[in-house]
Amino acid sequence: MTSIVDVVSEEKSAPKRTNLTVALIVIAMAQLMIVLDGTIVNIATPHILTALNFSQSSVQWVVTAYALSFGSLLLLGGRLGDLLGRRRMFVLGVTIFALASLLGGIAPTGGLLLTARALQGAGAALASPAALALINTTFPAGKERNRAMAVYAAMSGAGAAVGLILGGLLTEADWRWTFFINVPLGLAVAALAPRVLIESEGGDGTLDVWGAVTGTVGLFGIVYGLSHAGQQGASWGDTETLLPLLGGLVVVALFVVVESRVKHPLLPLRILGDRTRAVSLTAMLVVGAAMFAMFFFLGLFVQQVLGYSPVKTGFAFLPFSVGIVAAAGIASNLAGRVDPRWLAGFGGLLMTASLWGFTQLSLDSGYASHLMPWVVVMGFGMGFVFIPLTLTATAGVHKDDSGAAASALNTAQQIGGAVGIAALTTVFTHYATQKGTELAAAGQAAMAKATASGNPPSKGQIAEATHHAALQAQTFGSTQAFWFAAGMILVATLLVIGLLGIKHTELANEEAAVAVG
Repeated sequence: MTSIVDVVSEEKSAPKRTNLTVALIVIAMAQLMIVLDGTIVNIATPHILTALNFSQSSVQWVVTAYALSFGSLLLLGGRLGDLLGRRRMFVLGVTIFALASLLGGIAPTGGLLLTARALQGAGAALASPAALALINTTFPAGKERNRAMAVYAAMSGAGAAVGLILGGLLTEADWRWTFFINVPLGLAVAALAPRVLIESEGGDGTLDVWGAVTGTVGLFGIVYGLSHAGQQGASWGDTETLLPLLGGLVVVALFVVVESRVKHPLLPLRILGDRTRAVSLTAMLVVGAAMFAMFFFLGLFVQQVLGYSPVKTGFAFLPFSVGIVAAAGIASNLAGRVDPRWLAGFGGLLMTASLWGFTQLSLDSGYASHLMPWVVVMGFGMGFVFIPLTLTATAGVHKDDSGAAASALNTAQQIGGAVGIAALTTVFTHYATQKGTELAAAGQAAMAKATASGNPPSKGQIAEATHHAALQAQTFGSTQAFWFAAGMILVATLLVIGLLGIKHTELANEEAAVAVG
């Protein structure tokens, strides 16, 4: 017989229905802040490059440091939420994020800025899995959870829109304001959260310290090695490339061994043992790589090649945000009627087509005719991918593992982004350098011919030709990176269509399956 204490405890642990909307707003605002930061920094990257003396190849670390810290610490953040309370970790994470943003805004050197970016990632790693887990455990499976996930995904699109436009406006004043903007937003969310979110009960078990250490070190080694290989003058045979890569792979293997033997693992391998979840996480990893690469390379292309101002660049990406918000709403409505493999597969094909469109960019490309259509297609594709994969990655998970499952999903996306930028920057650097060498040789030959004919070029003509060649090399390197990204997305799409076998009816009924399990 259920005791009065049990009833009171159950009522205390479940949020009142009238508070669900307010709670979702708070959670969504945190997601807005995290996404806002990423897109703002992409717009500010060319200005940060100049102000703090980064090189063209090393400036990627302004983006990568955040994604790497975020992704490598997400599993730890999710587990801490399961053990110590998700609301507590949500508030702590948002507070750390806000204070780290303040540090980034006042950073006088590149090293301190990268430190602030890493701290921002650590704060996001605490807040993000707690936020997603709170959605997964607060809203009942089916129509209500689908709508909540749609709001969550839509805020990602809104965050991109607000971030790009604010990034442009603030960068024109001073790029440092792109960090300061997070401070009042983050502190407001942290202050409001305890008033509207109900704390989850702490779970049983202990913290998997060795899992946290091996997972973080292993992922860092892999991304560092890839990033170094992408730097100007580096190669795959360099010691500084090979040692971190091989060492990272070894430590990740050790992480798997640790997780299979400890009593309370950071990432329970049973989460990865489910085929539906494994396919979903693999696909999300690749999607993260494509998304981060698109913003990184297109942000540089639009400003440096097309010559757009930061504000104009922000508005140039606005159609992407409109597309992802619209597609998320459509996908959430279809999720109860269409199997996730077809929704995500359709989205993946749209993303592949968009990336192919970006491979056709040139110095003569116009925004309305060559860029905007594919930006819209990419937004719709991502919206159709995010909703079904988020649902399938967290479907059928026991409530005690909901934080770990949410962490695994976010980890896949963030590490995919970090590895994607690092790997595709390697592609970019190789082809841009190759093209630059060809153009330099052709330019020298043309200059020698003109000089021999008694009509040597002026210094202004030489400078203009050199600048034009640099833009050609940058554009060629970017298009080759987009070719690789398109191939990655196509493979992930085929994987989803072929192996993601869960039905939409199973997603609607998975809450009952969890209860039985």
